[in-house]
Amino acid sequence: MSNYKLVINKKFKIFEDFLCNIKEFFNANSNTIHKARNEIKVLEYKNKDLVVKSFKVPNLLNKIIYTFFKKSKASKSYEYALKIGNFTPQPIGYIEFFKSSLIDESFFVSEKFDYDCTIREPLLDANYPDKIEIFKAFARFTYSLHESNIYHLDYSPGNILLKKENDEIIFKIVDINRMKFFDMPLDLRLKNFSKLWAKDEDLEIIIKEYAKILNNDEQELISKALKFSHKHKAKINLKKRLRGAKVVD
Repeated sequence: MSNYKLVINKKFKIFEDFLCNIKEFFNANSNTIHKARNEIKVLEYKNKDLVVKSFKVPNLLNKIIYTFFKKSKASKSYEYALKIGNFTPQPIGYIEFFKSSLIDESFFVSEKFDYDCTIREPLLDANYPDKIEIFKAFARFTYSLHESNIYHLDYSPGNILLKKENDEIIFKIVDINRMKFFDMPLDLRLKNFSKLWAKDEDLEIIIKEYAKILNNDEQELISKALKFSHKHKAKINLKKRLRGAKVVD
């Protein structure tokens, strides 16, 4: 096995050298936009802004699993981005590096989507401009996602980007290495909204619009969605109490 595996979108062959030398570019850049288990930076290359996600080096067991039995997170991020098309920023490619024949560092690269904010901002700010129209547009976006049999397992506010362009509100989803693809029953569709951690009145606006598109009973869908939302909040807050962390309404 070579010491790296490179896969690049044929539309972006111009960035092959960037991917091959990604560790040097990444380490020399300080423009971090997220850092937790994984780190995300925005890097400029050939006058284009690229988003680079560096995945945490797996432990030994996961190194074996991701080398021989399962696709790596970088690989899944790339393949899923190709699969879901315009719902996410365009994928450029990914690269996996190996040590002692086992996967070590890995990176996923995509185009930068120049978003205004995530959906977290209108969810938290009662006075956010045009928030009702944003929530209605978000309901329509989510409906399109669900109708395309796309179930994002991390459908949380930080992973939902939005941009207002002229009279249009555009959404993109990120952090897509945990997804499933199937025809979802209604309850699971409604449960998908629960990670938004939305206030009841905001979730009602979203679900009312979703119900209208489905031509379903609004109150029934709102009631179910609120139940799933409350249950999710209670579960997370219980975990926080057990850890002695701050509980959020």
